[in-house]
Amino acid sequence: MRRRFSAPIALAALALLPLLAAPALAGDAARLADSLTWYVQSTFHTAAFGPSLYIDPISLPDGAPKADIICITHSHQDHLSTDALKKIATDKTVIVATRDCNSKLRWVDKAEVVNLLPGESVEVAGVRIEAVPAYNITKTKFHPKSNKWVGYVVSGAGMTLYHAGDTERIPEMRAIDCDVALLPLGQVYTMNSVADAADSARDVKAEIAIPMHYGMAEGTRTDAEKFAALLSGAVEVRILEPAK
Repeated sequence: MRRRFSAPIALAALALLPLLAAPALAGDAARLADSLTWYVQSTFHTAAFGPSLYIDPISLPDGAPKADIICITHSHQDHLSTDALKKIATDKTVIVATRDCNSKLRWVDKAEVVNLLPGESVEVAGVRIEAVPAYNITKTKFHPKSNKWVGYVVSGAGMTLYHAGDTERIPEMRAIDCDVALLPLGQVYTMNSVADAADSARDVKAEIAIPMHYGMAEGTRTDAEKFAALLSGAVEVRILEPAK
């Protein structure tokens, strides 16, 4: 059994280490975006950084790639699915998650679990994973700041991916600089408007923005098309089709 719940304090030194990423090359944002598979809601997979990496995996098909790294933004059921984790976790998988996820992860005797708070980071298999704030400002009953739930900035191989998690447009986004941004469009639980999501893409200085968190319980394809129209000429938008 490799299960271990790592306390955030144990990662403090890692959080202070400088990021020694390779210089960004022309086309890196496109290469990263091309590598992404969107399954549903906020579930993405990529191997562009080297390891097989998932964020918020739910509703995965049989035969989905096994995971080296799994990042979970918070414990809501549309972001953490034990059934999905059972399909992709191996004895080498590292799960990076907020502490509230731990009660749902205790069955994971195949994987190491590392807890992060906003502002903390860890390096796994040469990939730097930084937890950044994710919360509601107006709809605070859904994702209060006090819960310390997160999005992730994932960096490696000269590329940076921002997965916003469940969040409204928040001031902390302006400190983020990414190649590709994955941003929620749902206006019931996350953003207050599609325009807020578009402004968030500008805040994080994304070269490419990809909408997520729509088409399941809230938000529509029409919202994604509006998102693209609002960013036309400023940020490239890719609307992905869910993988089967």
